[in-house]
Amino acid sequence: MDLKQDKAHSARMYDFYLGGKTNYAVDREAAREVMKVFPAIGTVAKVNRAYMHRATRYLAQQGVRQFIDVGTGIPTAPNLHDVVQAVEPEARVVYADNDPIVLVYADELLAGTREGRTSYVHADATQPAQVLDAVRNEEILDLTQPVGLSLHALLHFVPDDLEPYRIVKDFMDQLPSGSYLSISHCTGDFDPEAWQAITNTYIQRGTPVQVRGQDEVERFFDGLDLVDPGVVLAHEWQPEAGSGPAALTDRLVSLYAGVARKP
Repeated sequence: MDLKQDKAHSARMYDFYLGGKTNYAVDREAAREVMKVFPAIGTVAKVNRAYMHRATRYLAQQGVRQFIDVGTGIPTAPNLHDVVQAVEPEARVVYADNDPIVLVYADELLAGTREGRTSYVHADATQPAQVLDAVRNEEILDLTQPVGLSLHALLHFVPDDLEPYRIVKDFMDQLPSGSYLSISHCTGDFDPEAWQAITNTYIQRGTPVQVRGQDEVERFFDGLDLVDPGVVLAHEWQPEAGSGPAALTDRLVSLYAGVARKP
């Protein structure tokens, strides 16, 4: 299995931003290059995790009992299943990623409650039909019933030439009424020069990145009913006490997020 240890990897860089240990010197070098131009990148990562916890907890509280998390990344506790099964122990979660480094650590995604079920599938996020076929084959979820689909910190790694809006639409078209979509997405709206430098750092190391503005992120939810407060900076989405770092500013967060329901 090729873990691509010879070049920086976005999942391992993200792990480093979060203070994790599943990263190599090449990842730390690239991450520190990003930190030179945007020292708050660790804050962005932590705000993203806090948003994921709130959004998925909200969906579980709305009665969603099935979840698909696409672009899972390296496991970081609490994982999505930990959050939703704390609300509903019988909740079922399937994680999907095409990254071999995630496969190595997938066992950490399978330790859910006795009442619930968790699974991991190796599939490419840019191929919705492939992902959903792999999910069906696990026979854990009933895709005729509502699903919570998470695309967290994923779509900024899908540039326009890979048709990200089509990808999201294809996912939602195959899910039933009452399903939800949750997205978080980096933006350069508040510091364009720094985020252009971040983008260049990733691209130079072989990872395509395209940050987007608020209107562009809102477009991912076309045809869906946005949950209040709509598409906002992630720390402003239904905030809870202690849900993220203190003294946050729009520039430090630089991450839009939103949840919407399929009518």
